[in-house]
Amino acid sequence: MYVNGYILSVPEQNKDAYIAMAKIFAEVAKEFGVVEIFENWELEVPDGEHTDYRRAVKALPGEKIVFSWAVWPDRKTCAVAHKGMMTDPRMKDVGEMPFDGKRMIMGDFEPILAFHKS
Repeated sequence: MYVNGYILSVPEQNKDAYIAMAKIFAEVAKEFGVVEIFENWELEVPDGEHTDYRRAVKALPGEKIVFSWAVWPDRKTCAVAHKGMMTDPRMKDVGEMPFDGKRMIMGDFEPILAFHKS
């Protein structure tokens, strides 16, 4: 298993545009082998004493935090998918990003613990 994680801030008025973009990404990613995708919109994100999500992405007033991840079967599948997805014509349907991508934090992770309640 291999995980891409993302934290970003989206102007609250762009929520619907973000969801539309995320749906296109998810449809394309499914065809390239993604196992699961989670897109999570801020409900309660407290300000920290030293750091927090909002500071990490330099969120502006009126922006909401989005915490997302995509689960891939392995690192190779993810790498091949990202190359293919960047040239997939459906990704052009996304249009202009509904957030400032320069302030997005992303990374790739190897899970070390997973729990799923049956």
